[in-house]
Amino acid sequence: MNDVAALPRFAAAAGILELKVEGMTCASCVGRVEKALRKVPGVTEATVNLATETATVRSEAPVLDAALAAVRKAGYQAALKPRVAPKAAPGGEAAISREALHVVLAAVLTAPLAVPMVAELFGLHWMLPNWVALLIATPVQFVLGARFYIAGWKALRARAGNMDLLVAVGTSAAYFLSVYAMLQPGRVEHLYFEASAVVITLVLLGKWLEGRAKRQTTAAIRALAALRPERARVLSQGVEREVAAETVHAGDLVVILPGERVPVDAEIVEGDTQVDESLVTGEGLPVAKGPGSRVTGGSVNGEGRIVARTTAVGTESTLARIIRSVESAQAAKAPIQRLVDKVSEVFVPVIVAIALVTVIGWGLATGDWEQAILNAVAVLVIACPCALGLATPTAIMAGTGVAARHGILIKDAEALETAHRTRVVALDKTGTLTEGKPAVTEVIPAGGDRADVLRLAAAVQRASEHPLAKAVVAAAQSEGLAIEPASDARAIPGRGVEARVEGRRLAIASDRWAAELGASERERLAPDVARLQQAGQTVSWLLELELEPAPRALGLIGFGDQVKATAPALIARLHALGIRTVLLTGDNRGAAEAAAKRLGIDEVRAEVLPEDKAAAVAALRNDSGAVAMVGDGINDAPALAAADVGIAMGTGTDVAMHTAGITLMRGDPLLVADALSISRRTYAKIRQNLFWAFIYNLVGVPLAAFGLLSPVIAGAAMAFSSVSVVSNALLLRRWKPAARQGR
Repeated sequence: MNDVAALPRFAAAAGILELKVEGMTCASCVGRVEKALRKVPGVTEATVNLATETATVRSEAPVLDAALAAVRKAGYQAALKPRVAPKAAPGGEAAISREALHVVLAAVLTAPLAVPMVAELFGLHWMLPNWVALLIATPVQFVLGARFYIAGWKALRARAGNMDLLVAVGTSAAYFLSVYAMLQPGRVEHLYFEASAVVITLVLLGKWLEGRAKRQTTAAIRALAALRPERARVLSQGVEREVAAETVHAGDLVVILPGERVPVDAEIVEGDTQVDESLVTGEGLPVAKGPGSRVTGGSVNGEGRIVARTTAVGTESTLARIIRSVESAQAAKAPIQRLVDKVSEVFVPVIVAIALVTVIGWGLATGDWEQAILNAVAVLVIACPCALGLATPTAIMAGTGVAARHGILIKDAEALETAHRTRVVALDKTGTLTEGKPAVTEVIPAGGDRADVLRLAAAVQRASEHPLAKAVVAAAQSEGLAIEPASDARAIPGRGVEARVEGRRLAIASDRWAAELGASERERLAPDVARLQQAGQTVSWLLELELEPAPRALGLIGFGDQVKATAPALIARLHALGIRTVLLTGDNRGAAEAAAKRLGIDEVRAEVLPEDKAAAVAALRNDSGAVAMVGDGINDAPALAAADVGIAMGTGTDVAMHTAGITLMRGDPLLVADALSISRRTYAKIRQNLFWAFIYNLVGVPLAAFGLLSPVIAGAAMAFSSVSVVSNALLLRRWKPAARQGR
């Protein structure tokens, strides 16, 4: 997990500004804030998320003050978002409690107005005195409903419309129609105070329920933030002292006792233990750790006392970067949201126009202008851009949140949405499907001494981090060979590495590179090469360069790598999902085909150089559709970038994780299928939510316009639409990965 610490810092990256925006209530508000931000000089792009109440601004120059001013001018409150998520949203619980109090007060005041309305359904004719109804309805309308007037007025000042404006206009029409009728001499007929009061109460109830549900979608962020310990035990000059975790510096020694949560990212220098990393990586089983092992802040120390040297703290820690990455994905917009944005731009003006047509049409056709106004009120009230605005982001938040809890880190909403279209999965072999810890199986000299070949090869490879290099060095050390120092070492991507050892220019070369160089003595060992490759092993050559007329092969080394336990299950699951699998590797064809046959992979593309992997991915896309590439090394980065969705193993290199749209926090291949599974489930929820959001309006608005819905029923439907959309998205929290189920 040491490489996961290099996850990109989206919120802190140059040119990217994240704001917390308060006061947005619907998709129309989102569009208004985005337009205001995009007009700020220097801003190149601005996206606003209703569910997270955040705005992400990309700019070519510092624009913080101007951006904050633009949001405030548009009628909303804005502030710079903290770099690290707080353990509890400031004021979040207080705001929900305040809204709950408003709902209770509105319900208490509205009940005397609503009871006679319900009694009429049973043939009972109860009626409050008109002046009592006025006294009860007025505080509901103008005190508890003040929020709608304030937000609606701000929208009008910005020459825009939103849900609050619709509610304010609709309920005001019903209220003032009742006041007008009440003032008519001799008027004893039914008034409509209950309609305005009940609608406001229902909308307040809906906003409270919506707020509670939205808070649940951010539970993943709060759960991750809660993993940060408040205190740490620092060891200095042999003395342990407890300090605030944020005061620990890189290089400090910290002591973690059994059962304690690791306070910082660190490397163990003393002690052996088992560490539970499940809440950080999704790994369900404790992981053995000892001196030299990395531990991640937020994980739980198991059975032993350990001393570790701090490698990262605060905003630079793995946990902080994971939190920022998940926040970034939750705040981003999925491509499908663009359709919603276009609809939202014209939604409120269209609804107001329909309400005007309803008033005029009913009034002229029937002469009953009171009923005409009530029908128009129903049109204004049932129209709900809230559901449209929440349909996509709540599903994205729930999907990325549950994925993060199970070790699948999704960088952005586009990757989450795009992954559901995957038709082909291209897989690297070493480190992805195999353990990535190959062992030397054979060392065959071309004429000299076997030990000398292994010793020189280890000298060349000593500075390399490649798994094959580590295997060579380990083999030499296990045989007690003295490894000479090397100089001028240089890696040749996709081919090998070269260095100067004992005054000779040597290289460890792939079979392909050795052939390209025309190395002599290769023919003598051709039968051994064929034998090893047919057995699925990888072959490397030890070459001496700077010789005339061509480099000379000093010997070859065979490597074997064990297939990961869950790799066969991954291929089976991908096939069950209707996805074709392709092994895309730089290894020799014999080794690649042996591995593919063992796992059941559909197609093999072997001996592919790093620069050619991107072209291979493009060819697969042209042949079969959307392609996901899975890899873990520097040589996989071009292909990860070229694929529709790049999936990097968290046990791999920083470059691979920076390039990929999805990072698997542990090296379990089965998580690849889980990532595609949660993408499909999330996209299905998005489509369901959009269907219900649109259907509420497509069905409800015409019914209201034709007089088939009362304002009270319209208000209930509007409140229910937002709550149902968010609740449907929350069902994603029940998702469980097959990687965990299979344990």
